[in-house]
Amino acid sequence: MSALPATMTAIEISAPGGPEGLRPASRPMPMPAAGEVLIQVAAAGVNRPDVMQRQGSYPPPAGASDIPGLEIAGKVVAVGLGVNHTKIGDSVCALVTGGGYATYCAAPELQCLPIPKRFSMVEAAALPETFFTVWHNVFERGALKPGESILIHGGSSGIGTTAIQLAKAFGAQAIFATAGSRDKVHASEKLGATRGIDYKHEDFVKVVKDATAGRGVDVILDMIGGDYIQRNISALAVDGRLVYIAFLRGPQAEINLLPLMLKRAWITGSTLRARPVEQKGAIAAALRRQVWPLLDQGKVKPQVFKTFPLAEAAEAHRLMESSAHIGKIVLTI
Repeated sequence: MSALPATMTAIEISAPGGPEGLRPASRPMPMPAAGEVLIQVAAAGVNRPDVMQRQGSYPPPAGASDIPGLEIAGKVVAVGLGVNHTKIGDSVCALVTGGGYATYCAAPELQCLPIPKRFSMVEAAALPETFFTVWHNVFERGALKPGESILIHGGSSGIGTTAIQLAKAFGAQAIFATAGSRDKVHASEKLGATRGIDYKHEDFVKVVKDATAGRGVDVILDMIGGDYIQRNISALAVDGRLVYIAFLRGPQAEINLLPLMLKRAWITGSTLRARPVEQKGAIAAALRRQVWPLLDQGKVKPQVFKTFPLAEAAEAHRLMESSAHIGKIVLTI
């Protein structure tokens, strides 16, 4: 640790509100706790929860860094007590509860994964948040099986582009994806969606029902909520699973639950950030077994739309809020 500087550069939220509140600042060098490694960050992914934290609507969990940033890639420069498998000099990507928008960040060893073969640091930094989220919610909670069908809302987002690719790789028979423009619909189909749906001009319930002869889909991954909740229930098949990961239109709606009963369907969902390290470590282990071979083989790849230098984090947030991007936005250091 003696060779490391005493301070680092980080992006602080100077005041809740707009992107202009993101400002570079000097912070003390973090120290890896027991079971943690210290990573010299080469790239950090930008995600919707970062925007919500900046706006003041998604505070970090107790004990987490107030610096935004939930996923990083870089080189391990120090290890804490009890770290058994990761060595100084290893290149890793990691899911973190905060602190990613910085030149150094501590991460639990259990939440670190190796950089896939032939991946750049930028590509690796675009993996953890979306791949952890999609794997757990689509395949563990949603129990998507080969031969089944899925509807993915926000098909051009980081989550959506990941979910489409993984659903295809694991044998989904039909993949529907909503998006807000013809370009985004085309991008979703290029990644593997069998039918992209322009939600501004098409009714996703009708499209799904027409394409499945009235049956509906087995799994729906939604981050919209609000008036989508009842429509999602309508689009489910018998024994279907509706999985929530966010509520961009709000978490509340008056809904009729009778169709849910008649279809023997269920609604579930999860959050990731505040969960114990052991639970996130179990997801990481499943990803390493099931998904990392696909990344190593080039069969699945994060879609990086644009990169920004760390000091331009505010511009990265402006792009995310514009929804003009397809895939991931990454900060480089």
